[in-house]
Amino acid sequence: MKPVIKIFPDNPQVARSFANEFVTKLQSLSTAQDVITVSLSGGSTPKLLFQVLAEEHAESVDWTKIHFFWGDERCVAPDDADSNYGEAYRLLLSKIHIPSTNIHRVLGENEPAIEAERYEREISGVLTHNGNDIPSFDIMILGMGADGHTASIFPHQISFLESERICEVATHPESGQKRITITGKIINASASVYFLITGESKAPILAEIMQESGRYRDYPTSHIAPAGELFLFVDQSAAAQLD
Repeated sequence: MKPVIKIFPDNPQVARSFANEFVTKLQSLSTAQDVITVSLSGGSTPKLLFQVLAEEHAESVDWTKIHFFWGDERCVAPDDADSNYGEAYRLLLSKIHIPSTNIHRVLGENEPAIEAERYEREISGVLTHNGNDIPSFDIMILGMGADGHTASIFPHQISFLESERICEVATHPESGQKRITITGKIINASASVYFLITGESKAPILAEIMQESGRYRDYPTSHIAPAGELFLFVDQSAAAQLD
């Protein structure tokens, strides 16, 4: 399906607008489900999102029903400045009423290959499986890098989009840092996928992807086509080259 694209003036307004939509979505799901599964992303816009949620929506949601996972994580300790979990915990999770058992972090301090297998089991044990026996998140939040990567599926490891695994060990193309990432089949099995894309560095590749031009198939983001809903929350800088 074609994505719904929503364009906002700047990064903070992307975060605030998505926060409102996210809360509304959680409230709606909460009327019918006792367990709601959400995959979080790292990055600058999610940081703003976490702040808005903590400051304005701490009491708006029954957080005891929400189970948080991560679409990717750097292989670092949770108190490391690079930890996606650490950022989310500091800005949001420590400020809301949520059971610790609902927070499913990647143990980035563990050996990557072993942790990828462990996290697969944790995801599979909590998520509902679809008709193809693939775990399905209710809400998947993603970003896009200036190279077109999403989660930690980079162009040089684009085969992770087709992996039969739930998680793979990714390698950052420049730093060589190891990361745990969910694979394309898990992303595309999600009921609702939301991309938060901001900054002028994203504009050329976002335009190629949306116009299906140039090398767009080389960018992992272009292959995200979930069975459910797909939304792009974009600021004007990132949307500058869209038709």
